[in-house]
Amino acid sequence: MLEPSNNDELPPIPAKRYFTIGEVSELCGVKPHVLRYWEQEFPQLSPVKRAGNRRYYQRQDVMLVRQIRDLLYHKGFTIGGARQQLSGAEMKQDISRSRQIVREVRKELEGVLKILKS
Repeated sequence: MLEPSNNDELPPIPAKRYFTIGEVSELCGVKPHVLRYWEQEFPQLSPVKRAGNRRYYQRQDVMLVRQIRDLLYHKGFTIGGARQQLSGAEMKQDISRSRQIVREVRKELEGVLKILKS
């Protein structure tokens, strides 16, 4: 994730569903050709391609680009190191998402149990 100090220099991500490569370039402080290169190097980064082979990035893609930028530019990782870091981070995120889902389901079941007892 981005450190708060690095996040302050980037503009907030607007509440939109899709972003063009130019918008992502401005939001992340990275040139469009760098974004196209990163798409080849990071399999997690795969924007939707529509008519005319135009790229449309989603919010999670923009956050991923910011994370890649932080790893490469601020933390000094190589492309390979950043790729490994992101793979490990994805596994941690999956585990934390699973735990969060379990907590939410448990809360809901406890609520149902309360209703059934009354």
